[in-house]
Amino acid sequence: MFFLCLSCTLGYGQQKRLVGKIENIKDVEGIHILNTSSRFNSITNASGEFFITASPLDTLVFSSIAYIPEQVVVSKEIYDSGFLSVTLQELVNELDEVYIGPALTGDLERDLKRIKVEDQINFDDVGIPGFLGTPEEKIPNMIGQVITPFSVNIEGLYKHLSGYYKKLRLQRKWQAENVAVSMIIHNYGSEFYEEAFEIPKERVFDFTLFCVETTEIENHFKKESYALVLSILEEKAKVYKERLDEKEE
Repeated sequence: MFFLCLSCTLGYGQQKRLVGKIENIKDVEGIHILNTSSRFNSITNASGEFFITASPLDTLVFSSIAYIPEQVVVSKEIYDSGFLSVTLQELVNELDEVYIGPALTGDLERDLKRIKVEDQINFDDVGIPGFLGTPEEKIPNMIGQVITPFSVNIEGLYKHLSGYYKKLRLQRKWQAENVAVSMIIHNYGSEFYEEAFEIPKERVFDFTLFCVETTEIENHFKKESYALVLSILEEKAKVYKERLDEKEE
């Protein structure tokens, strides 16, 4: 029994380089794959192909701004075959509700006279400071805002059940991460990455995204704790370069 358990433990602890392919038709290049069990990561090429080191029962997370993040557990069958095929679900934004107005007559002058036009008053018009941008759509809570003891918000309920709000949260998460990555890179410059950490220019975005996903670098950057930001970049650069070397072997 002891030898049987030992052999099973060793079997599940072994790492192997898996070959994978994203089966979607479009937007298959640049998809980020992260092994959350070992922190190995990879990126798909123009054909949607990738390599990643994994062990049985490891969890792989596929992320892209075009698709909903997907988690795949490396089963024994996947590990033994050494090949992984994944089809991701496209991230689709629903269109806003369209209002159908009264039927038009075809007489342009007559139709224009029927349209009521009101001048909009902005904060600036009355000397009050205010936000003039486009307000972000709020995501209401299911209980208390969508469903109350006295009423049900049908539109909010549909958006929760259809997965619209879930997709909206994911889209905002990826947008926020991409903005954070861009701000950090803009602050230091690609040349700094190459000179200080030996990160190739074509890998700077992926490396910074890796740091944002696995550390608190975004919060430190917002708080202007630049010493902590540089410390994280230096620490993660060693890990990232080791994985690049493993991919090239």
